[in-house]
Amino acid sequence: MSIDWAALGQVFGVTLVVTVGIVGLFTVGIAGTSRKAGQEGTAAAVAVPGAGARAGAMAAFGLCAAAVAYGIYLIVAG
Repeated sequence: MSIDWAALGQVFGVTLVVTVGIVGLFTVGIAGTSRKAGQEGTAAAVAVPGAGARAGAMAAFGLCAAAVAYGIYLIVAG
């Protein structure tokens, strides 16, 4: 029995990159939806995301859901 270390390293590398990417997308989604509206005249009111930020956050969540669905498809179809 022998282990193909090159293939194992490739699997590890791809897994690491995809995991960091999905966690990053999820973080963008959380950051885009978690800010609350501040009161007028405060510095927090400037940092309130607009509709574009919310749409970007929803797109990030959609990409995360698509990646999870694709992973489940790969597992079930195999």
